[in-house]
Amino acid sequence: MITKAKCPFTPNDVDYDESRLDELNAHFQRLMKKGWIQSANYTLSRNGKVFANTAIGKQSFEESDKRELKPDVIRGIASITKIFTATAMFKLFEDGYIRPNQPVCEIMPEFNKAPFNGITIAHLLTHTSGLYPDGGCFPYYYAEPWSFVDETKEGENWVENSLKSGMYNKPGKEWAYCSFGFVLLGEIISRVSTMRAESFIRKVILDPCGMSSSFFSYEFKSGLIPDDVMKNVVSRLYIQDEDDKKDVSRFSDCHFGKPVKEKKFNIWDSVPATGGGLMSCTEDLNRFGRMLINNGYTDDGKRVIGRKAIDRMTENYTTPDILDNCWGAGGVYRMYALGPDTRRTADSHFSKGSFFHEGAGACSLLMDPQEKMVASWFVPWADGGWHAEALYNASAVMWSGLK
Repeated sequence: MITKAKCPFTPNDVDYDESRLDELNAHFQRLMKKGWIQSANYTLSRNGKVFANTAIGKQSFEESDKRELKPDVIRGIASITKIFTATAMFKLFEDGYIRPNQPVCEIMPEFNKAPFNGITIAHLLTHTSGLYPDGGCFPYYYAEPWSFVDETKEGENWVENSLKSGMYNKPGKEWAYCSFGFVLLGEIISRVSTMRAESFIRKVILDPCGMSSSFFSYEFKSGLIPDDVMKNVVSRLYIQDEDDKKDVSRFSDCHFGKPVKEKKFNIWDSVPATGGGLMSCTEDLNRFGRMLINNGYTDDGKRVIGRKAIDRMTENYTTPDILDNCWGAGGVYRMYALGPDTRRTADSHFSKGSFFHEGAGACSLLMDPQEKMVASWFVPWADGGWHAEALYNASAVMWSGLK
């Protein structure tokens, strides 16, 4: 099943070989046949013009559900959220409130003690803070910062208690993927802007970009999401454990416009969801990407952030001595900007200077300023694995259509 939304432009309008879209669809269908992904949907644009918005497969993880997937489906975008968080940080930077090399302890007193007082905002943005990374990054057991937070205790200082985990390395010495660091960035946004981080991101990014199908979990719980948006929400499709079952159950009520009311206090209702808590659709993500490669201006000319802020945020920041040992990488140099991923390998068919971010589950947002090309796509795993073919191979097919 392939469903194509009507686009305002054709591939020919943007010098793109339309036959490559057929090859892209066939590529995703092969992965579906192998049982690696459950479905796929993507939005492609060039020179600010959307020329493809396609969905392949069925809507739900349930075997009995035969509904075809629609292009406007909304899913959790996981770590792609981090680019939004980074952009919000750079909005505060360009407005003069804070600066990248500023020590975190100057904003958050909980960090005003060794060894945490050596961590800067830039360290958090580049995953080089030395704080313990996400679980599973290293092939041995370690206590993540969240292990020391009591999620049921009202008045819990989650920042102070999370630091009981200590640090595994000195700041700036190693790249290690730390979603906790981006939650801390959300707390910085909250303390500096004096509003909830998610509300700040909506105010300065989501609303100006016209991202009407994007929202955070707290907005869902508060009943702030219109029914016509919630009806498009689809939970993650692969149910791996009890948490996944809760996630599916929680968002099933979305279709009826009924926000879930938590009866008991839970710390996660107040912790910023800036490490991976945004939900969106591929069209909205593409709007955001187009703004970034259009020097901070939306399709209709609204200024979101300055060109120089974007230049600094997306320029590779880490030096060759910053090595990556996560997920068996083996100590290779990890290219990374102040928020976005800037890796370039033999698998990278996009131009030098491109930047991107992946999201678990999986999804991807890739921006190529040189070609003025933005690609956003969802490829929910069907087997709980991770498959480069749905991400790296797919981007190669996408970029192969450029004339």
